[in-house]
Amino acid sequence: MAVTRRQVLAGTGTFGAGIAVIGAVEHLFGATMSGDGADAVVGPARETGYGPLVPDPDGLLDLPRGFRYGVVSREGEPLRSGEGAIPSHFDGMAAFPARGRNVRLVRNHENRQDAERRVPVVHGLTYDPEGPGGCTVVEVDAAHRVREERVAIAGTAVNCAGGPTPWRSWLTCEETEDKAGDNGYAKDHGFVFEVDPYQHGRTVPEPLTALGRFQHEAVAIDPRDGTVYETEDAFDEPFGLFYRFLPKDPRGGFGSLRAGGRLEALRVPDVPDLSAVQEPGTVFEHVEWVEVPDPLARETPVRLQDFGSGGVTHAQKLEGCYWSGDRVHFVSSYARSGEGSRADHFGQVWSYEPNTGRLTLVIVFGPGTGVGKPGESPDNICPAPQGGLMICEDGDGAQHVFGVTRRRTVYPMARNRQNIGDADDPEWGEFAGVTFSPDGRTMFVNVYDPGTTFAVTGPWGRL
Repeated sequence: MAVTRRQVLAGTGTFGAGIAVIGAVEHLFGATMSGDGADAVVGPARETGYGPLVPDPDGLLDLPRGFRYGVVSREGEPLRSGEGAIPSHFDGMAAFPARGRNVRLVRNHENRQDAERRVPVVHGLTYDPEGPGGCTVVEVDAAHRVREERVAIAGTAVNCAGGPTPWRSWLTCEETEDKAGDNGYAKDHGFVFEVDPYQHGRTVPEPLTALGRFQHEAVAIDPRDGTVYETEDAFDEPFGLFYRFLPKDPRGGFGSLRAGGRLEALRVPDVPDLSAVQEPGTVFEHVEWVEVPDPLARETPVRLQDFGSGGVTHAQKLEGCYWSGDRVHFVSSYARSGEGSRADHFGQVWSYEPNTGRLTLVIVFGPGTGVGKPGESPDNICPAPQGGLMICEDGDGAQHVFGVTRRRTVYPMARNRQNIGDADDPEWGEFAGVTFSPDGRTMFVNVYDPGTTFAVTGPWGRL
């Protein structure tokens, strides 16, 4: 295995609200590096994105000047379908085109058994009647008024993230390994389910078992051959794995993943834990993929299974995952040596290029901040239509949506102002499910608790 060191960005700089960002960010944006050679150093940011955040007098969402938000829906309000109340714990989400300029949002509800508001049980859409999680579909018009809101799938559990497919369906992921009989469940959990945001009756509430049973976080699909990439969010040892699923039916289309395929886990030779890689721009020229012995984890969790003498590569808190251009990107939210990781970091973004087999550490967050300050623990992530990307923060203290520009600077885009603690000990829910409307004019984003979906508009082209 050849390992090269490309110090594309050799310096560190503190940008935005206290984030230290280092790395070959041009992998994300297709940007051309400046400078005389392959190396370039980026110093302190000369721009602050769209400007400082303006305090919201209503105490919901702070945004830069010129931007505005609308509340699309909130937990506890009645579903337009009459099926019950809007469930709790808004998490992963994607936006799909609908009639005219309407947009359909498919939204996860990461409910465990103690959830205050469970996803209502709906006949024909429920996997396990004892499962409190699932998804809802929300259709909004051009003014972001709700035209439809209903249950899309029910009876699942801990629906964390997922990802859209090239054929315009949503894959929702269960972040649990509970089996039938555990915690009151009647069926095994830890699967991926496919949801159709358009046709009410086409969603089949049965798991895509070939994609594995583990603590799923997010998925991304290579539109060229249908390969599905999956992250596993495990915060304690043994940490999660990064997977690829090679479908038997690469043509795609709704239901195509039911044909089965082969599930494999990433192996970076001589790197048992990705946190040990600390230098942004590090490139592993050729990685390996090892077939998972028992994808259903009948007796042993996948990450504990015997992968042979070379083992597989683990990472703490593998979270967001998305496809862009010719590669897949995935996030390690943090690593803590005190919890078993090889080294500490406040967040990494990796990219994998299937054509070359190359794995690159693109960005490292920190350690330019303390864990109590903004700018730690990246979670859900998506490309931004104006260039760069948007990152949902899931850490301690204030919670932000951060943007990363083509110039490799980081800026605050939004701050959650809904205090779920008290005046003496404030607490703010994480952001999740950031996504853009198909025309790129609206950023939709969730606050996990209290469950709130926002629509953000403004002068995106100003950046």
